[in-house]
Amino acid sequence: MIETNLKKDIPFDGANYQILEFSDIFQINKQKKAKVKDLGQKVASIYTYFFDYLKEYHIPVAFIKREEKHSLKFVKYEKFSFSVKILNSADKRTAKIFSLKEGNPLELPVFEFHYGELKESLISESHLITFNLCSMEDLKMINRICSKINAVLKSFFERRNYVLAELSCTFGKFEGKIYMTGNFSPESLKAFPVEINSKWKDPYNLTTAANIKGYTDQLIKIISV
Repeated sequence: MIETNLKKDIPFDGANYQILEFSDIFQINKQKKAKVKDLGQKVASIYTYFFDYLKEYHIPVAFIKREEKHSLKFVKYEKFSFSVKILNSADKRTAKIFSLKEGNPLELPVFEFHYGELKESLISESHLITFNLCSMEDLKMINRICSKINAVLKSFFERRNYVLAELSCTFGKFEGKIYMTGNFSPESLKAFPVEINSKWKDPYNLTTAANIKGYTDQLIKIISV
């Protein structure tokens, strides 16, 4: 996970904006961190590109503009405490449960709901409603937005001869409206070339600074075409 800093009190900007800063520190696990040169700047570039791209398809995003090299400006949304993981290919867990080969494409996307940042965080739609994590109407809207995001980004990667295997989306609410707030970080956005490439850095194996840098650079290359 990339270390970030969320600033909610911005001088001269009023009460409705906040700044998200990305650092060059990647939290590999609870005990290990890695510093990757220019990581924050590159991740800010990836976020900016995809947020602007989704705006072209009238998808509601909380992003306003890139503020500095390492930071982005958002509306001051209230964050939902869960994320939605969209699977277009079988990950390790799904493959094991359904006796599939890891990486097999799925006929339809699978939406998983994850609460907080814990490893074992998978919850159901019933949990969301029962524990007041969102309303039924909010959930319907979030699912609708996720479906559109997935369709748009799958097509984006396919046109460039890549497969979008997985994406996690986070959401927030501002003035009664739901917005997508992220996540386009390397650990969330998992893509692979259609043609097998031994040099491709596996996004499921970001356990070293070299792998993190390599995969982030691959994403930068994709959006630079």
